[in-house]
Amino acid sequence: MPILYVVATPIGNLEDISLRALHVLREVKLIAAEDTRKTRRLLAAYDIKTPMTSYYEHNKLTKLEYILKQLEGGDVALVSEAGMPGISDPGYELIVEASKRNINIVPIPGASAITAALAISGLPTDRFTFIGFLPNKAAARRKALEAIKDETGSIVALEAPHRIKASLEDIRQILGDRNISVCRELTKLHEEVFRGTVGEAIEHFPAPRGEFTLVIQGKGTKEKPQLTDEVEMKLHEMYLAGASAKEAVARVAAETGLKKKELYRTWIRLDKVWERNRQNTRKSK
Repeated sequence: MPILYVVATPIGNLEDISLRALHVLREVKLIAAEDTRKTRRLLAAYDIKTPMTSYYEHNKLTKLEYILKQLEGGDVALVSEAGMPGISDPGYELIVEASKRNINIVPIPGASAITAALAISGLPTDRFTFIGFLPNKAAARRKALEAIKDETGSIVALEAPHRIKASLEDIRQILGDRNISVCRELTKLHEEVFRGTVGEAIEHFPAPRGEFTLVIQGKGTKEKPQLTDEVEMKLHEMYLAGASAKEAVARVAAETGLKKKELYRTWIRLDKVWERNRQNTRKSK
């Protein structure tokens, strides 16, 4: 039974190709490639002479039947420009149709800008959302960002150099000035990883070049701060030190995250107790 191999290729450095991928590319009947020029350079580097056909965004539907017909006579390898086919790259329609025809589909894993960027971002990796390329138009891009602004895990997105500044501005406007890792040209000669806030990233890339992978800090979840005995003790200590209600509330709010209104009510309530205790102490003397 013929096999459709979904083969990951390097995202930059040609040495990131796996031995299994090289074996498959040598043995299949045909390679369906998103960018035949880039794939040809990869094949030439490893002296692979397998026939190749183009399969990219604008011909993926018209080429569908041709590739499926080729699968009737032998194995075919699907490759994208870089990384894993079908992930923000052509391949989805072919994989779906092949599965409908009970063609065996085998993944050949390898390099991925998504996991590479996430792993080195310095942001949480236990949960993340991949949103692919942000929309070209500003209105659609902002709408997409609005849809994920409450996502608690890290957010991974891809972006082109001519849109990166506008996208970072929209991210700051919609999501806030969060922490972000901006990875440029991963595994390539001019690889760069910037870590900081979105605002700092905007300043850092005045004339951006290359392909970008963004890892954005999620909204996260924080436990609601509680009014504990320790908090009340802190207020009492400041009362004894002569601090005013305004001073004490402002300082404890900053330290604990509790709302000033709640702390002020607590101060008023405890102030009566403290004053009564002070009067009782005077009488006992």
